[in-house]
Amino acid sequence: MYPRISDLFKDLLGFELPFPIYSFGFMVAVAVMLAAWLTQIELDRLHRAGRIGSVRIPDKAAKGRKGTIEASPSHLMGTVTVLAVVGGFSGAKLFHIFENLGDFFADPFGMVFSSGGFTFYGGLIVAAVLIAWYVKRNRLPVPLFADAVAPGLMLAYGVGRIGCHLAGDGDWGIASNLADKPSWIPAFLWSETYSRNIWGVDLSAAPVFPTPLYEFMMAAALAGILWSLRDHPYVAGWLFSLYLVFNGVERFLIEKIRVNNVFDFLGIQSTQAELIAVFLMALGVVGLVRFRGRREAARNGNAAAGAGSAPGSATALPEPGA
Repeated sequence: MYPRISDLFKDLLGFELPFPIYSFGFMVAVAVMLAAWLTQIELDRLHRAGRIGSVRIPDKAAKGRKGTIEASPSHLMGTVTVLAVVGGFSGAKLFHIFENLGDFFADPFGMVFSSGGFTFYGGLIVAAVLIAWYVKRNRLPVPLFADAVAPGLMLAYGVGRIGCHLAGDGDWGIASNLADKPSWIPAFLWSETYSRNIWGVDLSAAPVFPTPLYEFMMAAALAGILWSLRDHPYVAGWLFSLYLVFNGVERFLIEKIRVNNVFDFLGIQSTQAELIAVFLMALGVVGLVRFRGRREAARNGNAAAGAGSAPGSATALPEPGA
């Protein structure tokens, strides 16, 4: 494994970078940029189709004057990305502390400022709240914006797991036995020792399932499905609801072979991630039912309602689900 991707450059290309680049941080950066890029593409498509309105941004052509122009909401992605990073890392660290309160009280400073120890769901929840607030502040429909984010967010999760795999940060699975491996599965997908992992744990005597690789493959496949469905006929919010179901199912399944802290919840032994995954699946199913109406039917209903307006008045037709 390569906790520092700069060491990978050295082994593959034969030269050493003047500064260390850590694998997890590098892959998270790649994941964030990839998600932002895909979201920009989708927001521009929705804007061209007239499904999402414009935002006002500073007019760079206005020399010496403070002016604004209308533009695609994709221009907000710089701020959205900052909110995602800040909210993501702080939320991920906060939820990891909640999951490991004993370790936190034993060494609070070391745990807060360690380079490891992040919980994805914590980052997702906190970042989602911040971004929803910012989107609403710019008078954009939150459900439609969430739909635009869904495919890139799913793919970004998988890319981030590659960082976990390279760093060997403890997100591995339970012990695996090569004797049980089906012949059609490559050995590296069944058993991994995570040599040079950041925790210094020796797994040579008990290799484990490389669950980050499984999550990457599942996330990439699910992201492809979400991307293919982005022009779905249902009202805004449907695609993000499907993302919640996909995310919950993927994480719930992987937890069955992943090493994690187990809690007693109402007499049921489960992990924090399993509980949140079940909640997200339930929330996603509710969303799929709530947003199952067709866009055209909703738009025609809005138009019919506006037909009775006073003469000369204008009736706005907001994006369904806004």
